[in-house]
Amino acid sequence: MLKDHYDNPISTSSAEAQSSYDRAVHLFLGANFGAVDAFADATTADPNFAIAHAGKARALMMTGDMPAAKAALAQAQACATQSSPREKAHINLFALMLSGKAAEARSAVWEHVRDHPRDALAAQLCSNVFGLIGFSGKVGREAELLAYTTALLPHYGDDWWMTSMHALSLCETGQIDSSLTLMEQSLAANPRNANASHFKAHAQYEAGATAEGRAYLSNWLESYDDRGVLHGHLNWHVALWALQQGDETAMWEAVDTRVGPDGAKSLPINVLTDTAAILYRAQLAGFDVAATRWKSLSDYAAQCFPETGQSFADLHAALSHAMAGEGDRLAYIADTAKGYSGDLIKPMAAAWGQIARSDWAEALTNLTPVMAQTERLGGSRAQRDLLELTYANVLMKLGKTDEAQRSLSTRRPVLANAPPLAITP
Repeated sequence: MLKDHYDNPISTSSAEAQSSYDRAVHLFLGANFGAVDAFADATTADPNFAIAHAGKARALMMTGDMPAAKAALAQAQACATQSSPREKAHINLFALMLSGKAAEARSAVWEHVRDHPRDALAAQLCSNVFGLIGFSGKVGREAELLAYTTALLPHYGDDWWMTSMHALSLCETGQIDSSLTLMEQSLAANPRNANASHFKAHAQYEAGATAEGRAYLSNWLESYDDRGVLHGHLNWHVALWALQQGDETAMWEAVDTRVGPDGAKSLPINVLTDTAAILYRAQLAGFDVAATRWKSLSDYAAQCFPETGQSFADLHAALSHAMAGEGDRLAYIADTAKGYSGDLIKPMAAAWGQIARSDWAEALTNLTPVMAQTERLGGSRAQRDLLELTYANVLMKLGKTDEAQRSLSTRRPVLANAPPLAITP
């Protein structure tokens, strides 16, 4: 029996299928465009190669084409009768994901990697801040992600993918220097690993390396396919640094052509959350944000996320509706909020509406309990700085300047010295 790049036995006798599968996994783990076609090449070479069909399903999920993903998974399940127990369990993990059983999938991945730690495509499901741990809604999920990658790292040696995953875990738990060291190791092994480039940007953000980070990422993006899953989000990082440097022209150019609904080719969750965050952070920094921008984003959110349940998306959809003056849409989110941290979305929806009306005292009442649990909402520390800056701004609107400064200094020191706020504490 042949083996894949990570030494897992695979149920195919076709060397061509094996080669295409390894290429597909490499592209997928590096967040590069082309994984769907490469998995398809593997199934063309061996139509009964079940986990290649499953890999195609996973890659299609990351393009947002859920009907095609479900069709590919059904094909994987149909071909799995001759697959090994590992491969059958591997396929089942994707089935749990596609059926919306996130908590069950998360537990199943943990169990699976204990027996098959080098099943990288399966292990990937719980890695990253956008994985099953990152979107668990659990207190301590950053520590859990670190425990997860720490347990897996010894099984991968100097593998470029796993070193980048562990580097992010270090970054999100405040170990910035160690994170950057490991990130450079990953990039040296695979300079086109978009995940490592992304996570390096996070570490640079946490280190306050604004000019250095913007220059690095802008240069790296020049040769990154704009169909790559991280293209829009990486440009959000560039736009955020442009905002921090007061370069309004560059910020809006990135938003309009590569981040927002009119220019990005990203997944809807990235388009919505990144655009809402940069618009409101620009507003907090004193830039003029046209009402038409908020209205367009509110329409996009209503179209792509008509029902609640993905709390990170719901948080930003509520912000978009509030700033656009779409009270009925905002009320619907507040009334129906569910999902992994739906209990936090209800007060946040209320707070966004109150902020839009300049009802600062009531906004503070709703914001305060949420601030103790922002980790549960999902996203990285850089993304959750939207809430840190919002909270500080509300405090300052109420004349609580000292409290705003204490909040930033204790919770997000990287922002405290020069917070991107029009009114500074």
